[in-house]
Amino acid sequence: MTFHPKLIDLTLREGEQSSLCDFSTQDKIHIAQLLSKLGVDIIEMTSPAVSPRSREDLEKVVALGLSSRIAAHVRCNLGDARAAIAAGVDAVHMFMASSKALRQHSHGMDVDEIVERAIEVAEMVRQEAPGVEIRFSCEDAFRTSAQDLLAIYRPLAQTGLFDRFGIADTVGTATPPKVRARVQEIKLALDCELGFHGHNDTGLAVANALAAVEGGATHIDTCVLGIGERNGITALEDLVACLYVDNPVAARSRFELSHLTELAGYLAQCMKVDIPFNHCIVGSSAFTHKAGVHTKAVLADPKAYEILDPADFGRERTVMMAHRLTGWNVMSERAQQLGLVLSKDLLQSAASKIKEMADRDSLSQQDVDHVLMTMVATA
Repeated sequence: MTFHPKLIDLTLREGEQSSLCDFSTQDKIHIAQLLSKLGVDIIEMTSPAVSPRSREDLEKVVALGLSSRIAAHVRCNLGDARAAIAAGVDAVHMFMASSKALRQHSHGMDVDEIVERAIEVAEMVRQEAPGVEIRFSCEDAFRTSAQDLLAIYRPLAQTGLFDRFGIADTVGTATPPKVRARVQEIKLALDCELGFHGHNDTGLAVANALAAVEGGATHIDTCVLGIGERNGITALEDLVACLYVDNPVAARSRFELSHLTELAGYLAQCMKVDIPFNHCIVGSSAFTHKAGVHTKAVLADPKAYEILDPADFGRERTVMMAHRLTGWNVMSERAQQLGLVLSKDLLQSAASKIKEMADRDSLSQQDVDHVLMTMVATA
């Protein structure tokens, strides 16, 4: 399936809710600039009603004039929406809880009252800032019955006030089949743009995001490194990787892919954490090959074991050889790099020697080079 959802990055809103985040103003500015250079469609930031600095930071990012549109994530009330408009945003992303559990413990409104409130706020936005995009999202949509969701979305859609509706898996309870079916049902009922917001409590955020696109979602929420409340949400680099695999030419045209590594590195620095070694694209082992069978094929044709070209992401592949899984083909590659000429028999002997040594102790590249040069000297 070919898919091309618009990407809404929430690193400066949802990401700010991560337990390890405390972005400075300069951090937010730099992250926003990198996100825009990468090519995300919308950058969502914390509501200006949260604190004076949240308002100031939002205004400063808006003033940058980035190519990405800037949205504010706000509660569905007149005060929050007016504060977002005053900050000069391109989009107001309002939300209200729709599940019975959160309606009871959050705002205390029933379905009809939610509809009434959302219309009131949207009418104000349309009157005071006609060009601002409006999205209304049902929080905890997957613990809300389809009947209640449609009882909210249908009358809102009929007003013509809203540009998009959001479907949020706020607690990470959904699975890909459920997401696909729910999004498809709402898409068929409304025939409008839909966004998906998926938390990663069960490790399914990326899979659920793809299922949402299959069901008809046009926008997906992401965060750099997948950070956010609790376990975070759909990782930006993971979703970009999926778009790349689906259509590499389109991904190269749409995104400045090399900025992903810089983004991830800067975010990790801000949070004072290490990037997980096995993280998609930006992890230290993302383009590392070790087993003899793999290295032989990769040396002949990298596409044999790589669906992502590291060069497109500003990365380099690593072919490991100082270990017991090594083979003579990688010995041959290293010998050529060193300008050494060895027969196949000697290369196989070198590989055997490395295996024996690795069974006893950890090895370095210098150990491999020493074995190869010794083979040449004693040949």
